[in-house]
Amino acid sequence: MRRLLLAYGVPLTALCFALVAAWALILIIFPQAAMLERSLSIPTRNLDSTLAASLRNDAGACISALERHAAFDASGAASSPTIPSFSAPTPSPGLPVPSLGGGAAEERTSARPPLIAQCTRTATDLPLLSTRETPVPTLAETYDLPVLRVDVTAPIDEQIATAREVSAIAQALRPIALEREASSVTFTLVNYADFVRPIRIPGSAAQTAEADRSLWKQFLRLTGLRFDRDGATFERLGLVTLVRTILSAIAVTGLSLLICYPIAYKVALASRGQQAALLMLALVVPYAIVELMRIYAWTTIIDNRGLINMALHWMGAIDLDTSGPIQFKRMPITVFLIVVYVYILFMLFPIINVMTTLDRNQIEAARDLGASSARVHRRIIIPHAKAGIAVGCIATFMLAAGAFSVPRIISSGLQAEWFAQSIYGQFFESDNGNVGAAYSFTYTVLCFSIVALFMAVMRTRLKDFAQVRG
Repeated sequence: MRRLLLAYGVPLTALCFALVAAWALILIIFPQAAMLERSLSIPTRNLDSTLAASLRNDAGACISALERHAAFDASGAASSPTIPSFSAPTPSPGLPVPSLGGGAAEERTSARPPLIAQCTRTATDLPLLSTRETPVPTLAETYDLPVLRVDVTAPIDEQIATAREVSAIAQALRPIALEREASSVTFTLVNYADFVRPIRIPGSAAQTAEADRSLWKQFLRLTGLRFDRDGATFERLGLVTLVRTILSAIAVTGLSLLICYPIAYKVALASRGQQAALLMLALVVPYAIVELMRIYAWTTIIDNRGLINMALHWMGAIDLDTSGPIQFKRMPITVFLIVVYVYILFMLFPIINVMTTLDRNQIEAARDLGASSARVHRRIIIPHAKAGIAVGCIATFMLAAGAFSVPRIISSGLQAEWFAQSIYGQFFESDNGNVGAAYSFTYTVLCFSIVALFMAVMRTRLKDFAQVRG
């Protein structure tokens, strides 16, 4: 701090700190605070006011459908309306009427109305969605309402009368529910409960036993993420996806480090200036192409009729016409290796940048004193490159943990999804942003915790990263 003040003066130093604080607030703290608030909020579609609005809409649709059906029965000539129902659609007049009971078409006016879906939901004793209590309270119990339900076997006039009464109750209930929600604390952990909720895994006993032979399923049982209850098998799918993604990201980081360290050493220390420049150029050129284009290029390589399968077929290793192609898109190792390929430069460049600052005289002196190559790396090069290794590992891990395009494009939905896909699905496919926020916030905290633990193990501090130059 004192050096900054001496070098830049108070005004410029204060401006720099203000910009850093604004950056942290706008891009880190505020978004995460908003995500936390959303993850602790009851989903809008589960609120009592939303349930009351849905009940009113269902009652209105039920009334409309029943009135149209009654008008059609009375006239016998009007066009039959489209009525959402679980039964077969009503035929138009003048056409043969299929009947399981052998009745004539002239008896149409005495037929019961079709089973209208909205009418089956027109009831005041619907279970509340905003609670996890057992037994689940109903709308009528919570708001002291009369228990009304449209009896689909009753005459149409009675059904319409009941539906109108339910509609009026729902209309009056919504402002009451809104007022209660506005005055009550709506924060809840229900979204996090959905995140860890066990899901029943379908399948026979033989299929379950076959699956349990794999090491991954045994690991899940050992950690309690897969278990049996009441003769059925359950998995905590949210946590299973999270653990699988984290372990994959750690493996991607480890493999990238094993590949990049000798390359970085060769480029930075073991090559002459011109050779190092050519090596760097060879590394950078493939990555001048947009990431998505490189990922889609891989799909032509691993496709059933892609380059690899066609080459194996040409060499006689496989027969595409009889045995079929190798299903690379179904192999988790395929996604894993392509993730390594996509993000490996984020490991390489920080290590190269730090290694170039090492004085080669230290290496030569160590060798003159009889140190082996392994000892030179362990005692001189690796300690000096520690900051670059830490930056590369952190960047690669965070990018791999958040990988979305590679698993989604390469697997084409044929493999278990990565956690970023689960978050996307909650926000944009299931329209359940509150649970998606719980997924996202949990994942952010976990990834930052892993990074902090890694920095503690590596004994690196933030100021050590100043050695890494872009």
